[in-house]
Order: sequence, then C-alpha cells, then structure tokens
Amino acid sequence: MLTGRIIAESLATGSAIEIRGLRAVRISREDAGQSRAPHQPAAWTLLDVAAPDEAAEELASVLAGSLVANQGWYADFRVGQDHVVVFPGRVFRYTVTDQEGRRAAVDYGRRNGVPLHQLDWGD
Repeated sequence: MLTGRIIAESLATGSAIEIRGLRAVRISREDAGQSRAPHQPAAWTLLDVAAPDEAAEELASVLAGSLVANQGWYADFRVGQDHVVVFPGRVFRYTVTDQEGRRAAVDYGRRNGVPLHQLDWGD
C-alpha cells in the first residue's frame, strides 16, 4: 500500500486527481508557519492518502501534471521500499537507502524554488 501526503494548495486550479483505489485517510488544516516559502499560503490543507502499490506510476504522473509550477511545490509518497518525490513535470523514484537518488531529488527541488527546510522528508 502506498502512502503519502498532498498539500491541496499545491494543486493547480482545474486539476483533478482521479486514481482508482486512491483514498484520503486523513484531511487536516494547519498553519504553515515558517515552513512555507514567501509566495505560499499561510495555511495548508494536508491530504494524507493511500492507494494500492500498482497506482504509484499513475499517481506520480498525474501529480507531475497537476502541481502548480514555479512556486516551489512538490508531493511525495512511499511505495514499498521506494520514495517517490514529484515536482511539476518531474518525478524522482529511489530506494530509501539510495543517497544519490535522494540527493538528486533534493538538488532538483532547491533549483526549483523549494525551501531547503521543506526538503527534509524522512526516508
């Protein structure tokens, strides 16, 4: 079962995520505080999701096409021993022990406006 988190405010207006078997397991709203970049909203709606492992590629592809570009957003999820990190138009998938794969995703995020402190996902 894949599990992850999507920040609703990171989704482009008009986007829709319709993945067979994808379900929200928790929805919460929180003050982003100092976690946010200056151009990101002060409050975030967090969608914790789960889906069958087979949905991983489709979810990654749909997210890559749905995230707001040029505002430092990403989404990520775990599937088995893999971590999938999705940016607008780009997907990274690496085994959680693969430091080079992780570094590539972090470097890409930094070059594309994601604040460094947001790139501290646990593997």
